[in-house]
Amino acid sequence: MTTLLASNLPLPKIGRGKVRDIYAVGDDRVLLLTTDRISAFDVVMNETIPMKGAVLTQISAYWFNALEGVVHHHMISADTDTIIAEVPALAPHREEILGRAMLCKRTTVFPIECVIRGYLSGSAWKEYAASGTLAGEQLPAGLVESQKLEPAIFSPATKAETGHDENITIARMREVVGDDTAYTLESMTRAVYTLGETLAREQGIIIADTKFEFGRDKDGNIILIDEVMTPDSSRFWAVDAYQPGKPQPSFDKQPLRDYLDSERKAGRWNGDAPPPPLPQSVVDATSQRYLEAFRRVTGSELTI
Repeated sequence: MTTLLASNLPLPKIGRGKVRDIYAVGDDRVLLLTTDRISAFDVVMNETIPMKGAVLTQISAYWFNALEGVVHHHMISADTDTIIAEVPALAPHREEILGRAMLCKRTTVFPIECVIRGYLSGSAWKEYAASGTLAGEQLPAGLVESQKLEPAIFSPATKAETGHDENITIARMREVVGDDTAYTLESMTRAVYTLGETLAREQGIIIADTKFEFGRDKDGNIILIDEVMTPDSSRFWAVDAYQPGKPQPSFDKQPLRDYLDSERKAGRWNGDAPPPPLPQSVVDATSQRYLEAFRRVTGSELTI
């Protein structure tokens, strides 16, 4: 399978994120194409990571299927042949979209990242360690890094096109989307995370935290969109290696982050674009980490 840095499909391109290219399919559907681009520390690397796009797309498809009956979502199909049957213009681009494409309902997207934290880690731990708060709201005293939070904490953030999302209070979220919508988004976030965390734990994976996006479809329904509980949108830890009180190794970009950290500490990179070139060993290790995440979450090998 070839790697894909950027796409050029015969459809109107309506968006491009750090890793996804978004195309319009008529008035009410979109094609999400997840490339093999990778970013770290808010910088997109020049190299591609083999299989990464397929891993992210197919993990999301796994979760959307598992969530049938729990929440409504935007996925129509992530099967390449089904997508080509629906959009025949994509037939000459089968290799390009193989395993990476998802045909979805088009929605009006809420400008909120719905973050839920089952464990105290990352930016949440940094804020708590400094001030005892999360997004300015007080947490109990005496918590340690990576501690399980019971119940999980819903901590919304604003969506940033570039740079970091910004944590906001639930009160601020209500101001942005309204009280009823804010309540619905939090309820749906908790329902999705509860199911995901339970199923993943059965496979030996802790979903420490994750973020969701939601949109309103043409009928006015609020539905789950974008990617769901992938290594890019979530923090995955191994159940059998979990030890609270310290950072946990993650099933995601850790080989890449470790390499970039070493380059920064050695003074060979200042943390901004352009990034340093990646050794093949880092590319390979990162690809294997994504594939392992797929195996651990779904209980099967990725076949496309």
